[in-house]
Amino acid sequence: MPVAFDFGDMVLDAGRRELRSGLTVLPIEPQVFDILEFLIRNRDRVVSKDDLLAAVWDGRIVSDSAIAARINAARRAIGDNGEQQRWIRTIPRKGFRFVGDVREERVSGTLPSLAEPAAKKAPDTAPRGQEITFCRTKDGVNLAVGCAGEGVPLVSIPTWISHLEYEWQSPTRGPLWRFLADRYRLARYDGRGLGLSDRNVADISFATFERDLETVVNALGLRRYTLLGISQGAATAIAHAARHPERVSKMILHGGFALGRNKRASERDAELGKAFLTIMREGWGDEDSALLRIFSSAWLPGASPEQVKWFAHFQRISTSAETAIRLRSACDDIDLVDLLPKVSTPTLVLHCRHDNVVPFNEGRRIATLIPNARFVSLESENHNPTPGDAAWPTCLEAIENFMSESDVASRPTSVVRLARS
Repeated sequence: MPVAFDFGDMVLDAGRRELRSGLTVLPIEPQVFDILEFLIRNRDRVVSKDDLLAAVWDGRIVSDSAIAARINAARRAIGDNGEQQRWIRTIPRKGFRFVGDVREERVSGTLPSLAEPAAKKAPDTAPRGQEITFCRTKDGVNLAVGCAGEGVPLVSIPTWISHLEYEWQSPTRGPLWRFLADRYRLARYDGRGLGLSDRNVADISFATFERDLETVVNALGLRRYTLLGISQGAATAIAHAARHPERVSKMILHGGFALGRNKRASERDAELGKAFLTIMREGWGDEDSALLRIFSSAWLPGASPEQVKWFAHFQRISTSAETAIRLRSACDDIDLVDLLPKVSTPTLVLHCRHDNVVPFNEGRRIATLIPNARFVSLESENHNPTPGDAAWPTCLEAIENFMSESDVASRPTSVVRLARS
């Protein structure tokens, strides 16, 4: 029978995979939940790092800094002060122990909850041996970097909100990461203010996006690599490829833009940008918000109620509303049109024909101005295709074919080649 652990004014419900304070379900990442549950269940002893690695990471090699970051995340989730250590105490050179009074209650049955989509663990949703490390930018921001799989290095740039761990369990993003990690050495990182990276940062701008990418590839020791830029990540990829053609072997741009909403001379795009900012201020992370349903329908018009709840939960654990607004504002002022003709890297551009978030013409603009870029039009109304879309297999096939070619320009292809305007 499932157990709920009461401590202070909180309840950790192992059956429902929920952390509650009163009637409020608190946001908590799946792995952080596992750490907290393990510490509470073993509160009669000191838990060593090896114990945590075996129980939470299935014995995978994880750096001490990654473990420390997860312990700190557990403390934050339950309002523990890192200095006073009211609940989770660090025992020097020994490990950690959950201290304080805990009451166990047996609970009958389980009910659906907001946390469940993220909490279900199955072999097909687990990260492919992802290893998380941290690197530090010149302005002192710690970025979390996750690597999984083997083969050709493929560096994915953060898109919108991100979370290295939680996205593996996403019904919309997880399948793409698993597809790529099964074929390549997939390197992803959480941008500043997001996921496992430092949350409180002074500078969020497109210039920092560029510098963060350079910090990551240097920290990984990569000399040649493929870039994957999805949505706002495409602009960062374009800028990096234009400035470092000797390092970027190929580039895949998906649902991207070179002109932000404020630069497109489109009244519709400008109004949509303002609406998105309003939605983020008023409905961030609230699955019951009508504003969030509008927001979700723009990104995923065919989203189910369960996907909307997942999207809301994903927002809450990935970043704050304030940071999301700063990120969105930085992207709305991007203008890289002049850089596009300077890109010499073989490039694949994919874009959904009925995309409501980034207009189809923005993808076409990129493909017409990057010399010899390939363009794949995807028949979907989502911002990015998801499993179940007719365009999903087309998208994966295009990526795999492009990655397998040694000379992109010499191979025949069924995709569209656009003449430069």
